[in-house]
Amino acid sequence: MIDPHSFIAVKRDGSSHRSGEIAGFVEALVSGAVEPCQASAWLMAAFLRGLDESETLELTLAMRDSGRILAWPDDPRPLSDKHSTGGVGDKISLVLAPLAAAAGL
Repeated sequence: MIDPHSFIAVKRDGSSHRSGEIAGFVEALVSGAVEPCQASAWLMAAFLRGLDESETLELTLAMRDSGRILAWPDDPRPLSDKHSTGGVGDKISLVLAPLAAAAGL
């Protein structure tokens, strides 16, 4: 079990996390063992102190693996994705969807 206070202090003090610590923190956050305010404190420390390449990779993979992972059916056609971060400014989907469908995607 990860100690959120110690975990946050590592980044607050400018050190790097050891392998597996970030994944453990994300897992604890998802399970409810870490409070949202503790996650916010770590995110602020990570923003101010930065993450090195291995920490960035570990955080990315931990976030990817924290939710439901979809298994795509076998299909010989190419698979593509057009996503948006949301908001009001997405004007490309209306044009892109029929173009992609016409191209066989």
